[in-house]
Formats: sequence, structure tokens, C-alpha cells
Amino acid sequence: MQIKNNNLKYIKMKQNLIVISFLLLFIGVKAQERIKIDGVAVVVGKNIVLDSDIDKFRKELQQRMEGKVEISDCEMLEEIMSQKLIAHHAVVDSIVASDSEVNSEVERTIAYFTQQLGSIKKVVEMYGFNDEEDLRNELFNIQKEQILIRKERASIIEKVAVTPEEVRTYYKNLQKENSLPEFSAEIELAQIVKYVKPSKEEVQRVIEKLKQIKKDIEAGYSFRLKAIINSDDPAVSGNGPGSGGLYTLTRTSGFIKEFKEVAFSLDEGEISEPFESGFGYHIIQVEKIKGQERDVRHILIQPKITPEELQASKDELARIRQQILDGEITFEEAVLKYSEDKETKNNKGLIINPETSDTKFNLTRMDPTLYGRVANLKEGEITEPFYDEIRGESKMHKIILLKSKVEAHTASFTEDYEKIQQLTLQKKEEETIEKWTREKIVDTYIKISDDYKKCKFKNNWKKE
Repeated sequence: MQIKNNNLKYIKMKQNLIVISFLLLFIGVKAQERIKIDGVAVVVGKNIVLDSDIDKFRKELQQRMEGKVEISDCEMLEEIMSQKLIAHHAVVDSIVASDSEVNSEVERTIAYFTQQLGSIKKVVEMYGFNDEEDLRNELFNIQKEQILIRKERASIIEKVAVTPEEVRTYYKNLQKENSLPEFSAEIELAQIVKYVKPSKEEVQRVIEKLKQIKKDIEAGYSFRLKAIINSDDPAVSGNGPGSGGLYTLTRTSGFIKEFKEVAFSLDEGEISEPFESGFGYHIIQVEKIKGQERDVRHILIQPKITPEELQASKDELARIRQQILDGEITFEEAVLKYSEDKETKNNKGLIINPETSDTKFNLTRMDPTLYGRVANLKEGEITEPFYDEIRGESKMHKIILLKSKVEAHTASFTEDYEKIQQLTLQKKEEETIEKWTREKIVDTYIKISDDYKKCKFKNNWKKE
């Protein structure tokens, strides 16, 4: 593939390269161990790239690009070298990645892989680490580098902007080349949410039950057996973490905030009073304190919501929906009057796309469950009330309005100006990064193995 700066596929590929995590390149075995059995392809500053990294990085890119971009090992190596060059100069330029920033990224990564594989234990085993702490230490180094790269890139392109004339010129060039992008169908959604909550009497029943369990344990009963009999935590009867209510956690573990706060406020052997989280109500006992780790047992009891309470919530939303359909109230007015979702209540109910941080959803890339709810709606139509929940947070009923819909189409300068403007800006940013790269190569230590000296790079990495 001949890469050209004015190629839309190239721009998209560069975007993907920026966001591809180095996790898949380095996770599983320590770098020092791998160097012994794997060849060094290149050194950029103090950063080492192994032969196997090139293949893994290419596979990850192809997966993200759905096989639509072919790229050679030489091209792949050059893109990796570019990232490593940015990482090197982030350190030179004294860019800082705070521990809190890095730990936040580590938690997100671990939460993602835990969700994919089912448990942190499976993540540790699959990637060949000794334990969770070993995994976290490796992830810390990886995510720190990623943050440094992001911040250095941001500093390089912070003053880049495009004028309307540049946007027009870019669009006309795409027209001449018959390369106008195809935009998928996009929709805007708005929602009204009513949370389903247990009655005060049910909450009090759960609290009293936990208080009695606490008394029983303090009187000599087994916490483990009490957890197996009473806890609503699905892991309690398994063999992995959570078995018998037992967990090992650190302050950076992926447990909910309320759980960690209580666990780290207790002394060894102490049992907490009942406390609430999004999962329900808990009691915790600290079994052992091991430096920064704590072995804790917990019992979770979730207040019951009766079928009648669920139906009442659903019926209320059905009445609100009918009022909107009858013209008694607008959807926006109903949002302000009835919706209990803080994030969308003051935004006319508009749902923000978490991937793009705007209100547009690409129909081909939506969450499958949400897609199933709205795919057949016409503009202005509203779903029937349906049940939804966020584990560890809340249970609710919703109605969703298809606020607007734009069908799949070839890019139009007037209708898609913002998208064309963004593509123009991305192209200019990449050109700025390329210029910076050419300049920094000159005064950076770079060593390329003999196997890759035959490569024809865009930039003078070989300094010939």
C-alpha cells in the first residue's frame, strides 16, 4: 500500500494507530524476558521495539480497520517508531503523567478485560502474569507511556486550526479525486427515565437483617457460611474471587468506591455497619491486612422490588408517553417534568454518544441492545416503555424518542460541513506531526536492525 497524506483511508488509519493500546503488544510476558527470545527490531531513544511487536500491532490495526487496509511490516514499523519517538520526546520535554491519571486508565483497562473474560483471575491467567499486582504493575508502565504520547501529541498540534477556505479546498480536492467519503446513517436520541426503587419498608428490612447477621457473626457464627446462605453476590458460591464472600483488594482495585472506603476504614477483624452501594446493602469484615492489600469478606443483600412496583413504574411512563402522543405536553417538557436522569434531564433528554461525546449515533456502530430498540423507529416516534439497568448503579424504565435521522449518503459540503471540517483538521494535524517527526529524527538516537535496513521509509529513520 502506497500511503499518501491526502488519502482518507490513511487519515483513518493514523487515527486508529493513535488510539491502539500497546497493551496487546507487551502484555503477557515481561519485556526483559521477551528480549531474550525475541529480536530487537529498532531502538528509538530508550524505547525498544521487538520483532513480534510489529506483527501484533499490524494485526490489531487490521482488526480495527476491518481488513480494509493492507500494510507491510516496514510501514507498520515506521508507524510504531513514530509513536516511540513521541514517547521519547514527551520525557525530554518533561511531560508529566500523574499516578492518579495512570491508575484511572489501568482501572478502565482491567474493568474492560474483566468484563470480557468474566473475572480478574482469568485475565491474569490468560496473559501469563503471576498475580493481579503483577498485571497492574505492567499495565501502569504501559498506560503511562500512552498518556505521555497523548499529551505530547496534544502539545505539538495545540495551535493547529483550519480556515473555511482550507475546508472548501480540501472538499474540492476530494471531489476531483472522486474520493468523497460515504457517511453512514446517523440518529439523535432523547430519553425519559424513571428509576425503580424499593420501598422504605423493604430497605429497612434488609438493614435489620444485616444487623442481625453481624450480631450472629460477632457471637461466633461463621462469616463464610452466613455469606453462602444469605449473600446475593453471584460469586459467593463459586470457586474464584468472591467465593464464600472473600475478596482481596487494594486501594486501586476495581471495586466500587463505597466498598473500598468502608474496607479501608476497618481494623483487622472488625465488621462494618450495613452500608449502601449501587448493588444493594453490605456488611464487610476485614480478615487480614497485608501491607497495601486487605482480605475482606462481605455479604450483599439486594432489596426486593415487587412486580407491582415494577409495573407501576412502567405504567407511569406509559401515561407520560400517551400525553406526549396526544399533544398534551411536548417531549422536552416531559423530560423536565418527569425524567430522573441527571445527565440528560437538562439537555432536553438528548443522549450523549460515549464514543464521540456528541449527540449523533452511527447506526452501524451502536450498542446492539440500543440498536434493537430504535432501529425501526421513524423520526419523531417514541419507543414503548422498557426496563433497563446499570449493574451496580440503578434499575429503571425508559422511553426513547428518535429525535432526528440522517440516512447514509455521500458527503455534502453544506450538509456535512462539520464533518468535512474535522477531516480537514485531522489531515492538517497529521501533516504537523509528520513535520515534527522529520525534525526530531535528526537529533534522536535511532538504531534499526539489519533485517529492517532494507525498508524504504517515508522519513529518514536510517539517517542516510
